Amino acid sequence: MSFLVAYDDSPLSRAAVSRAVEFASAEETDVVVVTVIPKSAAYARSNGWLADGEAFDADAVEETLASRVREVAPDAEFRTVRMGSTQPQSAIGLAIRREAKRADAEVVFVGSANAGRIVTNLASVGQNVATDVGYDVHIVRRPSQ
Repeated sequence: MSFLVAYDDSPLSRAAVSRAVEFASAEETDVVVVTVIPKSAAYARSNGWLADGEAFDADAVEETLASRVREVAPDAEFRTVRMGSTQPQSAIGLAIRREAKRADAEVVFVGSANAGRIVTNLASVGQNVATDVGYDVHIVRRPSQ
């Protein structure tokens, strides 16, 4: 069993990594952090993974994100799923669900600004992740203090 975190380097996803590590230490459970990287400079820029004018390089994006995860969770396993051009949120959510099954996740942690609404109205990757009954979902709505 493991705790899986859907990670996009947003403040809430960083908080989700921190919370997963806290919970995992109490449970003596592994933490797996997953980032989906579509092949799109625009998507990477919108997530703050690339500077304006910087060419898209999936390997460089992956290394940058892995480094940021190691700052918060040095013992976590970092995985990436690379996709073709920009995918809809539903495809990204499905990729995270597949990784959750692969990691035998007991809990999936999702940082989402949209989670302040009722979960069924969650309009993000989290909506697609939350529909799977194979694991519990921990929604992080506040950044780490």
